Amino acid sequence: MLSGLAWLLLCQSAGEALARLAHLGLPGPVIGMLLLLVLLRWEVVRSPVGAAADALLAHLSLLFVPVGVGVMTHLALISQYGLRLLLVIVLSTWIGLLVTALVLRAALPRADAPTIA
Repeated sequence: MLSGLAWLLLCQSAGEALARLAHLGLPGPVIGMLLLLVLLRWEVVRSPVGAAADALLAHLSLLFVPVGVGVMTHLALISQYGLRLLLVIVLSTWIGLLVTALVLRAALPRADAPTIA
């Protein structure tokens, strides 16, 4: 599992370095995930990263504890801006779903379109 975590951290660090050095428009963690996607083709990377992913997923609920503590410490802000936050969250979710549906509709071949055999 430690080697899998090392691969994850190495990819994230490499992504951060590439983003900062090359002034890319993507965040470092996104570039790191793309690097990891390429590296997962090899079993020497896939196996330890899979073991680390299984261990992290087994304890996923622990990752929500800091969020819960943050919500509890900022209840005054949530009571003041809660409705606005809820509106923004709902609208952004619906906009994301709409854009995803439109992109899929444009990208996937139509069932009624003639195919060239």
